[in-house]
Amino acid sequence: MLFFNLSAFYFFYFAATGIYVIFLPKVLNDIGYSYFDIGIVLAIAPLMRFAVPFLFLKHIKLDNKIFIVALITSIVGVSCFYLTLEHFFLFLLNNAILAAALSLILPYLEVIAISNLGKEGYGKSRLFGSIGFMAIAIVLAKVLTSSFIAIHFYLVVIVLTAIFSIVLLKYEVKNEIETPDNKKFSFFKYFPFWLALFFMQFSFGGFYNFFTIYETDHGMSLEMTSYLWAFGVICEILMLYFQAPILKKNLENLIKICLAITAFRWYLLYLYPNSLEIAFFTQSLHAFSFGLFHTASIMYLYSLYENKKLAQQFMYGFAYGLGGFLGALVAGKTYGENLFLYSAIFAMLAFIAMYFIKKDN
Repeated sequence: MLFFNLSAFYFFYFAATGIYVIFLPKVLNDIGYSYFDIGIVLAIAPLMRFAVPFLFLKHIKLDNKIFIVALITSIVGVSCFYLTLEHFFLFLLNNAILAAALSLILPYLEVIAISNLGKEGYGKSRLFGSIGFMAIAIVLAKVLTSSFIAIHFYLVVIVLTAIFSIVLLKYEVKNEIETPDNKKFSFFKYFPFWLALFFMQFSFGGFYNFFTIYETDHGMSLEMTSYLWAFGVICEILMLYFQAPILKKNLENLIKICLAITAFRWYLLYLYPNSLEIAFFTQSLHAFSFGLFHTASIMYLYSLYENKKLAQQFMYGFAYGLGGFLGALVAGKTYGENLFLYSAIFAMLAFIAMYFIKKDN
């Protein structure tokens, strides 16, 4: 039952993520939000992902009670979308509160998943998250005729996420007292690598927040765009299944290859905005831009730092949090024909940064 409950949690959690990432930008665009307004709204989630962990350094402990409060807040937060959606500042505040709650749920349950399933079982369970993301992309595209239909779906999957989250609490590992690592954590020692992570996520600002709008603006139907999202996830799943032999190669070189491929991916979207075939090809490259890059980066990070948990916290906060936040803002400000040209430039900056890593380590 543990595997089933965890898999169900991942399925609904990332289905919710799919609604937010794929359909919310289109919904906001349809009801009159400017591209910059959409960028600001969607930048809140990564900003909260960056800021919230600092609250738990000293005075607040992420325990059962805080976790349950986060679940309740997430349900209330999505419910308030019905009232705040058409009011920019209220919706912005609503998103900030919701993002803070959601940023606590996944890390808390990841500990339970890895502790009970191990690496191999965890990977098989986590895969259902990608399936949930893909499924919602296909289903919702067929029935989305008004903005509130997206919110109906979002509320249902958030409630189901909360239900399976509560069920999983009985599997919580109680004896997880860890010895603090007293070794100094040096952020600047490997600053070029951190810079590469930052610019990579910065480059994804245009994709995660405006890909749906970009494709529909260039004549693609919303349903076909959802198939593009789903195809990218399928390629990601295949890479996650078969990447083990590849990861035995030089990790630094793999990361460089992924960065170069990502820059090429964004440049193709810039050159051929109306081509369905090119769009599908660029989505196939998500296997490298996310699947292989994410795993190789974590493994490389672990080879650099002994304090692996702190290193990974910085990775999610600095790269995915701050990089994602600024990337969303810039994408909203610069949205237009050159959107993915700018994304390609940022990905190339990440590629260049990798060449400044000290070789003596």
